[in-house]
Amino acid sequence: MTRKQFLAAAATLPLAGAAVKLKSLNKFIDGLNNTSNMPVLFLGHGSPMNAIEDNEFVQGFKNISKEIEKPTAILVISAHWETKGTFVTAMENPVTIHDFGGFPQELFDVQYPAPGSPELAAAVQDIVTSKDVHLDDKWGLDHGSWSVVKHLYPHADVPIIQMSIDYSMPASHHYALAKELAALRKKGVLIIGSGNNVHNLRMVSWKHLNTVGYAFDWAQEANEKMKGYILDGNHQPLIDFDKQGHAFDMAIPTPEHYLPMIYALALQEKNEDLMIFNDAAVAGALTMTSFKIG
Repeated sequence: MTRKQFLAAAATLPLAGAAVKLKSLNKFIDGLNNTSNMPVLFLGHGSPMNAIEDNEFVQGFKNISKEIEKPTAILVISAHWETKGTFVTAMENPVTIHDFGGFPQELFDVQYPAPGSPELAAAVQDIVTSKDVHLDDKWGLDHGSWSVVKHLYPHADVPIIQMSIDYSMPASHHYALAKELAALRKKGVLIIGSGNNVHNLRMVSWKHLNTVGYAFDWAQEANEKMKGYILDGNHQPLIDFDKQGHAFDMAIPTPEHYLPMIYALALQEKNEDLMIFNDAAVAGALTMTSFKIG
C-alpha cells in the first residue's frame, strides 16, 4: 500500500482511529523542539576539488556556518541526484559517493561519515502531500552534498539526508514541492540546495580554470539578471528560466544544477532577508554565487 492509499483508507475509518494513525505519521516532527525558522542555503558547489582546497569559496562556506545555529538535521537537494520520481535517502549510515573522475587520489580518499536519518526521511515522505515520495536505501551522499557540507560541519555530527530531483518535472513543480518542506525549518532542519546558477561545462575555458572572476559575457549577464530577480524577491522569471533569452539558455543548458536554487528560493518567506556570498565566476562558464535566506 502506498502512502496515498493509506491516507485514503484512513479517511474511511472512524474519526478517532484516523486521527491516531495520522498523528503517528508525524511523531518524528512532533518530537523535535520548535525553533525559530532555520535559514535556508543555496550553495554554488563548483568543482569537487573545493572539498579539499582552502580557497575563497571554501572560506565562504565556513564563514556562513558560523552565522547559523547548529541544526538538528540537514536536508540537501543536490544537482547530482536526478531520478524519475522523487526520492529521499533513508539509511542509517549513508555512504560517501565519489561520483566523478580524473581527480587526484586525495579527493577519492575523502569520507564524510555523517549519520543518516530514516526518521527525517519518513517525515519528509509524510509532509509532502502533492506527490509520492519514495524512500531510498542505495544512494548515499554525492559530492554535491558532502563536498560543501563537510566545510559547514567538519565533524560529520549532524544527521543528513538527500532529496532527489525529478528530471521529468518543470521548475514550477519543484518550486511548489519545496514549499511543502517549510515546516521543517521550524524544527531545526537546515535545508540546502547545492548546484550552480550558471553551469555550462561544454563552454568552460580550461585555460581560465583557476582564474576567479573570469566570465563570458552571457554568463555575467545571466548571473546579474538572476541576482536582480533574487534580491527583488521576484521568483517567477527564475521559475520561467527557459523564457528569459539567450544568456539564460547558455547559462542553463540543462537544469539539474539550477533547480536546487529554485528549491531554496521557494522557502523564502515574505520580506525574509537574503544575503548573497561567494559571488564570483570561474572558468568563464560557471558561477559560485551562493545565498543565505533568513
